[in-house]
Amino acid sequence: MNAIRPIDRLDTAPRFSEHDAVRLNRMFRGSDTQEMLAALFADDLIDDMAVVSSFGAESAVLLHLLAEVDPALPVMFLDTGKHFPETLAYRDELVERLGLTNLQILHPELAELEAKDETGLRWSYDPDGCCEIRKVKPLAKAMAPFDASFTGRKAFQSKTRANLPRFELDTSDAAGRLKINPLIDWDASRIEGYFIQHDLPRHPLVAAGYPSIGCSPCTSRVAPGEDPRSGRWSGWDKVECGIHQPGADDDGADQPYF
Repeated sequence: MNAIRPIDRLDTAPRFSEHDAVRLNRMFRGSDTQEMLAALFADDLIDDMAVVSSFGAESAVLLHLLAEVDPALPVMFLDTGKHFPETLAYRDELVERLGLTNLQILHPELAELEAKDETGLRWSYDPDGCCEIRKVKPLAKAMAPFDASFTGRKAFQSKTRANLPRFELDTSDAAGRLKINPLIDWDASRIEGYFIQHDLPRHPLVAAGYPSIGCSPCTSRVAPGEDPRSGRWSGWDKVECGIHQPGADDDGADQPYF
């Protein structure tokens, strides 16, 4: 691969443009995932990066890949107050097992919870509003200093992810932040193979019929053969929490976060 040069940009917003995302996708076309990640860190292509993780069903793969390169990478976890106890225990297990040294646990603002979700039941009548308070706003605040975030999204998971590139511009605000999807071209068999090869621990709820895991009130079991994400917000016209905004090829459907 040709020598990689840092992306030139002014230290003012927006940080990156669509042109930068296209450039990075071209730069790493045909590169293996590990090669791409190693180059991103070694060549300082992007200054401040973090990974946003739900510590869900397949999170161990991306976290392991990143820990191999930089175990001190900030790992953002949204503690919504509604997670399964198994998810919190799995988070702690993975952090210790992978040697992650910079877990950052994000919480919703207490004053906003008291004003807008005093009973804790907003999820039952306004799931979008619940996600806004417990996920979207806390993450937006925490990500303000960063130039890019890693996500664990994969093309095979849903039609709204099918055409995602490795690098994309985050359209959720005007900061010009990048989103990096290292596993976008991985299929289910490769994910499974990586778990086996590296003897990674599994989220305990996967074996119980939860292939996609979010907050406990809004996550249900999925029958064999059903879309893995069909158990998320079942009964609602909702496919994601609002962190990822729709792109030009998404037919108006937001990109799922978890």
